[in-house]
Amino acid sequence: MATDQKPSYAGGFGQVSRTVGTAFRYLLLAATLFGLVVLGILLVYVANDAIQPLTADPGWHLTFFLTFVVPTLATAGYLYARNVEALKLGSMTIGLLLVSLMFSGGLAILFIEILPPLVWFAYLVALAVPTLFAVGLRRYRSEVPFLTRLAAITAVFYLSLFGLPGPVGGLLGLRQVVPSLASFIQSVPFVPLDWVLLTVTLGLPVAAVVGFHFDRVLDRRSGEIAGLAALGAVAASAFVGPTIGVGPVPATILASIAVVPTAAYVANGYVTRPADRIGFLLAFVVVAGALAGGVLVDALGFAGPQSWVDWQFLTSSHSNNAEDAGLYPAIAGSILLMLTVAGLSFPVGVGAALYLEEYAPDNRFTRFIDVNISNLAGVPSVVYGLLGLGLFVTYLGRNAGTIFVGGATLALLILPIVIISSREAIRSVPDEMRQASYGMGATKWQTVKNVVLPRAFPGILTGTILALGRAIGETAPLIMIGAPNVLFSFPSELSSKVSAMPLQVYSWASYFATDAFYEKAVPAGVVVMVTVLLAMNSVAIVLRNRYQRET
Repeated sequence: MATDQKPSYAGGFGQVSRTVGTAFRYLLLAATLFGLVVLGILLVYVANDAIQPLTADPGWHLTFFLTFVVPTLATAGYLYARNVEALKLGSMTIGLLLVSLMFSGGLAILFIEILPPLVWFAYLVALAVPTLFAVGLRRYRSEVPFLTRLAAITAVFYLSLFGLPGPVGGLLGLRQVVPSLASFIQSVPFVPLDWVLLTVTLGLPVAAVVGFHFDRVLDRRSGEIAGLAALGAVAASAFVGPTIGVGPVPATILASIAVVPTAAYVANGYVTRPADRIGFLLAFVVVAGALAGGVLVDALGFAGPQSWVDWQFLTSSHSNNAEDAGLYPAIAGSILLMLTVAGLSFPVGVGAALYLEEYAPDNRFTRFIDVNISNLAGVPSVVYGLLGLGLFVTYLGRNAGTIFVGGATLALLILPIVIISSREAIRSVPDEMRQASYGMGATKWQTVKNVVLPRAFPGILTGTILALGRAIGETAPLIMIGAPNVLFSFPSELSSKVSAMPLQVYSWASYFATDAFYEKAVPAGVVVMVTVLLAMNSVAIVLRNRYQRET
């Protein structure tokens, strides 16, 4: 022991002591545990106010304890002792089901309240036609010059989306002569039902992915069977959903986003991981235990918690009465804002990262840009709100508080984060892979497209999702650009006023600062926001872990 604690010297490192190193390690562990415990206490305190578990009957707690908690803990403990990988497989199945259910609910809000399925279908077709034209034109790239192909593709995209003369002619005061393909599809007198359009646009791509995966894992016949089964399940959901109280449109979305992907994940694990199949027992116990507990408490007449996070809260708009207040329009507004933010920040951020890492020379100008991007990542969000107000509202003359202004402002907020995370992902690609690509005769662009981007994409996507998680909880920029705190109607276009979940909770805590709102609506809104944030972060964590295993 005396030898262990005796200080020694190493060249370049100064005095070395194992005792100091051990003490430092445990100090870091204590600091980490302290932060986690404090955060956990805060979340439990808020969740207790929102869900109020102690208001339930003792019989309700006992029933779920016996049907859900005890079997789940017993199964998890057994799997942990026998097969940790099986436990991870079962946990991933449960997590995938819960997160996909949450995202399918958000998508259902989008299609039910904001975006008609016919409009969605029309614009998908309007994008698909010129895309197919561009793919077909690639066959003649040796005969047709690049600029000619670029002009032809741009013209086809313009005609398909805007018609003639389109927005350019509108600026010149010219009347529309040729309607766009999207407008023509929407004007057709006979169109399929909404659930049919969603089956084609959502269910068919999901079924294609499932079929392609099982074709690669097993064989072609298995892939075809899996793809047809997935498509059949999505189509059948439109008829099964109404029998259990779910409309055809949300049932189709639920099957496409949650049920089919989860079933495909289970089937893939069952086929490719035979030693870990027992892990699905955990998912079965969790689902069966929750359903059995719900049936028993209803049959026995036990009252559950008087939770403020219920279906009424998630599907109602604001009210001056805390008991009737809901978050529905704010949830829809947050979804639209995040779609706008992702559409603006992702291509710009990834493009800037690619240029800075792969093309930009190492000189004073690029180093000046690097320093400023790092500094902009730490600028307070309220400054970006002032920037959005001055740039988009004052200078460009846009209406304050709209989807476009709010999304563009939040995109500016997370743009430095997206650039930094994308650069790190691109920088992590081994340089030997680039050199091997050059050695085979590939150009710079071919190397970036075929080697760098596919390898760096998981890291880029992870950083983008984490950045979106920050944007979805921001309040100060939205306040500065004049977004309404309370909104009773749903936005229908980019120029519509929009609210968001953090703004709604802020209004409950400030303008409606009564004990009822503090004790009921505010905790419920915080729980919903934290749940959405954790779901987004969980997707990023899964992508990161999968990427690390592949490397």
